[in-house]
Amino acid sequence: MLWELSADQEFFRDTTAKFLAEQVPVEAIRRRRHETDGFDAEYWRRGADLGWTSLLVGEEAGGGSISGDPVVDLTLIAYEFGRTAAPGPLLSANVVAAALSEAGSHPDVVAEILSGAAVAGWAHAEPRGGIGAVGLRIRVDGSELVLDGVKRPVEAAAQARYLLVSGRTGAGLTQVLVPADAAGVSISALQTVDLTGRFGTVTFDGVRVPIDAAVGEIGGAATQLERQLQLALAIQAAETVGAMQRGFDMTVEWATDRYSFGRPLASYQAIKHRFADLKSWLEASHAIADAAAAAVSARAGNAGELVSVAKAYIGEYGLELLQDCVQLHGGIGLTFEHDLHLFLRRATVDRALYGTPAQHRARIAQFVIEREGRAA
Repeated sequence: MLWELSADQEFFRDTTAKFLAEQVPVEAIRRRRHETDGFDAEYWRRGADLGWTSLLVGEEAGGGSISGDPVVDLTLIAYEFGRTAAPGPLLSANVVAAALSEAGSHPDVVAEILSGAAVAGWAHAEPRGGIGAVGLRIRVDGSELVLDGVKRPVEAAAQARYLLVSGRTGAGLTQVLVPADAAGVSISALQTVDLTGRFGTVTFDGVRVPIDAAVGEIGGAATQLERQLQLALAIQAAETVGAMQRGFDMTVEWATDRYSFGRPLASYQAIKHRFADLKSWLEASHAIADAAAAAVSARAGNAGELVSVAKAYIGEYGLELLQDCVQLHGGIGLTFEHDLHLFLRRATVDRALYGTPAQHRARIAQFVIEREGRAA
């Protein structure tokens, strides 16, 4: 990231970087690729102790930011997650904790998430439809809410104790906190190219929960969901940029150390030109991710547009950069034994979650149309 960090922010970031280097080096990530969970409970609890899950929650509920810009602080952690391809549901845990905290709902669950005692999944995305398309139905039946539908993909679905579920109630949207072991909830694992990422399909078949399981107003969750999407995209952008930076650094080091015909590869003009392109994409991605995070943290009026700009650009050029890094490595870059693919895998999954670059370009166009309509 390009932030000018305070001493506290630097210490916070460096502490996380050191912890991840010790706990999940690339050897550990490779070993975990066949594990069901992808991470262990003690690792996640210790990460929560470092503040990974509490930044978007107010101090009155046990949270608090480092600098007063909680989203910016969280992107420092997300960047390190991308730079190390670290496991763990950083995005979903923080989105759910923020949603519950802002709604003043389920303080006991918030406390569990903040301590790392429980994992929470954000069950918002659905198999079909564009960004924010919601087909799952939530109906009121006396003193209960009844859920029917499918959510996919849901991060850490099989590891979650709680699921924050979005659904349609009449013409409005509703969010409900559902225990993952509730009757009628079934979870099936999805395959993913990310070695430590874990996702699932969650089916709700007549799931009944008390009406007070609603998070916020029944039928009035549209603004909440937009805010949560903005948070998710800001976190994701920072993570992808971290993966881009790591891949770029590895490739520069390789091209500098690798000799061909008595000269370093990096000395050849054609490769210098390619590195210039990659560097411009990388620096632009840093700047766009930072701008989006700052806007979301400040709740700026253009935050929704900026996070879509970040996703459209970084989702496109992040994958392009890392694919080029693989090609610049030559044959070794295509092997499983080389570490570069770990970061390409992370960026590939990030690109597909919460809307593709093409879908976000369409969302940007809609923002522009609406803005011009107001100005007319």
